[in-house]
Amino acid sequence: MDIGIMVYVIRGSARVQVVNENGNPILDDQVQEGQLFIVPQNHGVITQAGNEGFEYIAFKTNDNAMISTLAGRTSILRALPLEVLANAYQIQRQQAHQLKYNYNRQETIALSSSQSFQRRVVA
Repeated sequence: MDIGIMVYVIRGSARVQVVNENGNPILDDQVQEGQLFIVPQNHGVITQAGNEGFEYIAFKTNDNAMISTLAGRTSILRALPLEVLANAYQIQRQQAHQLKYNYNRQETIALSSSQSFQRRVVA
């Protein structure tokens, strides 16, 4: 059975948001050490670490599962021309450049409070 990714929190806590292929939220909640949550196949997920950080183990349930980051050095946005990013997000070209090259060199995605991801471990 392919359910996507099972995520087990090993330390700390985080706010987790999961959206479906239409961008509709299916999970927007706090998770903490010892809890498990599921990210269905082809759904987007972002996390905002709590004050003590956030560490987890992710178990992919498909041998061909892929993870694509939206920001950072491995961002899928880096493959897009600046004009496409600027038009898609309705932002200035300079903002598109910052989004594309993510100057802070971390794997970060903004939540509503603009905080960043913590370490990710994938099994």
